[in-house]
Amino acid sequence: MYLFGKITVTAVIPDELSKLKDIAYNLWWSWNSEAIDLFREIDLALWEKLGKNPVRFLKEVSQKKLEAKLKDPDYMQRYKKVVNDFETYMNETDTWFSRNFPDKKDHMVAYFSAEYGLNEVLPIYSGGLGVLSGDHCKSASDLGIPFTAIGLFYKEGYFSQRINSEGWQETIFTPLNPSNLPIQPALNDKGEEVIISVELPGRVVYAKVWVVKVGRVNLYLMDTDIEQNSPYDRGLTARLYGGDQETRIQQEIFLGIGGARVLDALGIKATVYHMNEGHSAFLGLELIRKLVQNHNLPFNQAKEVVASSVIFTTHTPVPAGNDVFPLEMIDRYFGNYWPSLGINRHEFLDLGLRIGEHHNFNMTVLALTLAGQKNGVSELHGAVSRNIFKNVWPGIPEDEIPIGHITNGIHTLTWLSPSIKYLYDKYLDKDWKERLHEKEVWEKVDDIPDEELWKTHCVLKTKMIGYVREKLKEQRAANGESIERIKEVDTLLDSNALTIGFARRFATYKRANLIFRDLARIQKLLNNPEKPVQIIFAGKAHPADGPAHEIIKYINDIAKQEGFNGKVILVENYNMTLARNLVQGVDIWLNNPRRPLEASGTSGQKVAINGIINFSVLDGWWCEGYNGKNGWAIGDDTFYDNEYHQDNADSESIYNILEKQIIPTFFDRNEKGVPEKWVKIMKESIKSIAAQYSTHRMVQDYINKYYIPAMERYDKIKASNYQFAANISEWKKKVAHLWPQVQIIAEKTANQLKERNFISGESIPIYATVNLGGLEPSDVKVQAYYGSIGKNNSIENPVIVDMDVVERNSDGTYLYSANITLYEGGEYGYTFRVIPNHPDIINPFDLGLIRWIVQ
Repeated sequence: MYLFGKITVTAVIPDELSKLKDIAYNLWWSWNSEAIDLFREIDLALWEKLGKNPVRFLKEVSQKKLEAKLKDPDYMQRYKKVVNDFETYMNETDTWFSRNFPDKKDHMVAYFSAEYGLNEVLPIYSGGLGVLSGDHCKSASDLGIPFTAIGLFYKEGYFSQRINSEGWQETIFTPLNPSNLPIQPALNDKGEEVIISVELPGRVVYAKVWVVKVGRVNLYLMDTDIEQNSPYDRGLTARLYGGDQETRIQQEIFLGIGGARVLDALGIKATVYHMNEGHSAFLGLELIRKLVQNHNLPFNQAKEVVASSVIFTTHTPVPAGNDVFPLEMIDRYFGNYWPSLGINRHEFLDLGLRIGEHHNFNMTVLALTLAGQKNGVSELHGAVSRNIFKNVWPGIPEDEIPIGHITNGIHTLTWLSPSIKYLYDKYLDKDWKERLHEKEVWEKVDDIPDEELWKTHCVLKTKMIGYVREKLKEQRAANGESIERIKEVDTLLDSNALTIGFARRFATYKRANLIFRDLARIQKLLNNPEKPVQIIFAGKAHPADGPAHEIIKYINDIAKQEGFNGKVILVENYNMTLARNLVQGVDIWLNNPRRPLEASGTSGQKVAINGIINFSVLDGWWCEGYNGKNGWAIGDDTFYDNEYHQDNADSESIYNILEKQIIPTFFDRNEKGVPEKWVKIMKESIKSIAAQYSTHRMVQDYINKYYIPAMERYDKIKASNYQFAANISEWKKKVAHLWPQVQIIAEKTANQLKERNFISGESIPIYATVNLGGLEPSDVKVQAYYGSIGKNNSIENPVIVDMDVVERNSDGTYLYSANITLYEGGEYGYTFRVIPNHPDIINPFDLGLIRWIVQ
């Protein structure tokens, strides 16, 4: 082999086009199609070849093609407009946040997530969690939130998926070249590159910090692949969700503890910390450590300060889906850490131990313990989370467990087709993009002519089919298939057929194969020559999830069988590019997880803004989004103990709705070939979903419900020089100490609980005698708890009434009273309870203390 030298030639960008580089290094371009057009029009073939990566594109584009654009007045006019739009956006001070919260401009929200799905050119995401994090950042930017994001830079990203000739998933990791990505080294106030360090067993590990600009938001990513580290440590951040438990705990230490140190190194003084999933829960420990070490606060007081600032969002509706580490591992990694918190091993482990699980340290439990505000990502998921984690708060009624919910959304402009956007520009109010979270904006969707909306959809469908065909050709060529088999792809997929899309992470509970439960029945539906149907599947299985690999193999085998060949398509390497084509081009979106295991799901929200209709199980967000007119619901809200029966019922529902409703509606056309009833559902889907399920609405909910209260609480703490938190901490200590003596005196109250008869609407007086055990009446609430008696002889749909002190008895007990009124006939149960009460606690049940009347 002969020797050769390497020469890298980079095009010189003409001064007149110099702002292209600024735009390339800010992912603002990823949700502004006019900016993308500036790059692709210079050299479309190169743009596609380089994966639509503007940074790499500007390095490799021909100098001549750049200069040619200088002579194109139309291009230059659009260039100047995009540059003006970009600079106006970046310098805008009159934002939603500044208008609504002008006194909070000096606060900062720090957002922590293990993955970010911002764009396919930066593949540091695996699925919905990452895309949600990316969309959250984009809406935070659009709304002008003071917001900084923290994550890890995975130089091998998440894996690329190949499906081999036998139908098995193969995983491929391709190193990323930072110089070709829209990331740059983060610099401190001295202009130096930022390097942070974290102590791991027997060594110190360092990480370089990169910055990704996401509009007005900065995302900082830690990268251990630097020369200060050993070869092993250089690979710590190489792969998302890669490696063993040792890799996982080290990554999570970097994300939480290292992430806090990134903020310090950059001089970013966050006042609110948002942990997106439990991967970053060690953050809470580092925040406590800093208060203990730097401000001499005792642990419980520091913990109170941190709880005031930390919000935790859980995404996992499956108990087994939460990260846990054996105690011996916690000892190795934190044996030298907990002394810096001012606590011992037992106290440290208690922060992450779950009742009944004494051998594993649970990251979700740690996050729930340290965060003052906790939430799930849909109304149903909030309820499921309260059920899963009820033993963290023993004795507290499940519906009062302090885990709320904020339903996920999507960043509209990221997922909206430019063609549909053109229709919205034409028929909606001119400022619809600034008001897309307002329901009224979307009412004008009815003004779009049916024929125009349908024609646009059909064009997008044809485009999607062309894209899928190209992917299938590459797939077959890579598997060494014959020329004939590759050419056959050009005949696959019918633009006139009802096209069902199913694309998501291939976890088993998502039941990708459910539609094939009755093969004969679905084969008949697919092969009706007058009403043809086809299904496109895409999705990755986690490399370690064997059962999910089997599902991919099964679908691949089905797709090759007689009667399914050409009607069932499995496309490899599901990523944001493929997702974008599918959510803009299929006719109907199939989602059939095993209820209630879908935390939220957002793919159905992405299709809705593009006029595509949802066909989904009543799980996650669709429980709230389905209104009976904007799509179809699979099954009902029945809970099944038997998975076999659940799968039977749901598959039967799928077949019946396809046969009797979806297919007939799709093929019912008027004289112009437009399916009027179908288009009516498309419009209803857009109108009812677009505003409510945007991340603009979601981020506003986080602001109003969690961020602003946390900011206000922080201000109180700082103004009091931490005395505010000290007072609450001391009060909690007092209450916990005296609580064992608190009781409702059964012998003096029991006669109240005997069966009593009243008529409807009559005021019913009730009394309880309580020993407060040294606490003052102001330290507690005594409550009547009543409701209808359920099948299991428990109180259902309870109503809670605070009782008033009537008198203090000579023995030091207190008599409490209340009046309740029941208007509906029937049998009711009632009882009494005592809970802690303080005007400044975040939630009375965070203490986990409650006293019921018992014999």
